[in-house]
Amino acid sequence: MIFSTKEDIEAPLEHVFGVVSDFDRFERLALRRGAEVSRMDSLREPGLGMAWDIAFQMRGKRREIEIELTEYDPPNRMLFESRSPGMGGHLIVDLVALSRHRTRLGLELELKPQTLSMRLLVQSLKLAKGNLNKKFKVRVAEYAKAMEESYKSRMA
Repeated sequence: MIFSTKEDIEAPLEHVFGVVSDFDRFERLALRRGAEVSRMDSLREPGLGMAWDIAFQMRGKRREIEIELTEYDPPNRMLFESRSPGMGGHLIVDLVALSRHRTRLGLELELKPQTLSMRLLVQSLKLAKGNLNKKFKVRVAEYAKAMEESYKSRMA
């Protein structure tokens, strides 16, 4: 099952990449939402091999997932691979400079069930895919708008 969207952002490529690669911020956001987050690598700078072990509650069950940064091409692309019991997947973050002050953000999230129970979970998600895809696109649009505002406030 794949979710994907694109958003054009009124900010330079370097600024947008800086925001989408602020891994410490994402860790803090996940912790605030009740997830348990552990870094599995010892890298001091962002790069290949960064990895996280994350645990959270979803649909009344504890879920555990490992995420690894497997492709890192600043400021253009990042690829994250995820593994959990019964489920795999990836998240692709693509950035394209449309002009000096405009960037296109492309996101693709793919879920790959590997067990019967996870196939059933993904099948139930597919029944609501239209609604979930709309929510995904709205969230990414809000994120893009926040990036634009942060850039404008830095330049003011």
